[in-house]
Amino acid sequence: MVERADARQNRARILEVAAEALARDGSTSLNAVAKLAGVGAGTLYRHFPNREALVLAVHRAEVQRLVDRIPELLATGPPLVALRAWFAQLAGLIRIKLGLGDALTTAGHEAANAESYGPVIGAIGALLAAGEADGSIRPGLDPDDVLMLMSSVWRVPEGAQADRLLDLAVDGLTASGTGRTGRSGC
Repeated sequence: MVERADARQNRARILEVAAEALARDGSTSLNAVAKLAGVGAGTLYRHFPNREALVLAVHRAEVQRLVDRIPELLATGPPLVALRAWFAQLAGLIRIKLGLGDALTTAGHEAANAESYGPVIGAIGALLAAGEADGSIRPGLDPDDVLMLMSSVWRVPEGAQADRLLDLAVDGLTASGTGRTGRSGC
């Protein structure tokens, strides 16, 4: 079935508005999202039959938007700066997803994680490769390990502690970063 242009525009507008509204208040109602998007409730429900479907679609779209930013970030600054900026944005996105915990079933959380894992690991790999190429990031890092390391950042509320944790994690990825053990590449 071919989706009409106006239906695609409505869906995109709903997702855009929902991302902003849910980031501000995770309990925003679907009717409030429809009103903010300038569509009727029936239009919203045709695209997203329930809250979980909307939250998953928002998460999916936001992860894709973040992944799509990699070339822009790498074009505007050094890879290490791009990596830090990208992880700060990813942490914010995951904090929002965690804040919407009541809107997602266990299966919904698992689906969101499964869908976003591949693109996120690919993006991390691209950032690491760019840093390896310019000598700023130590070679041989596993994107899975880096993702696990960075998970500490989104486990704390946004603020000074999260910034310190992010700096500490990024410093550990640098080519000169050998850590307290004096070993490199571990």
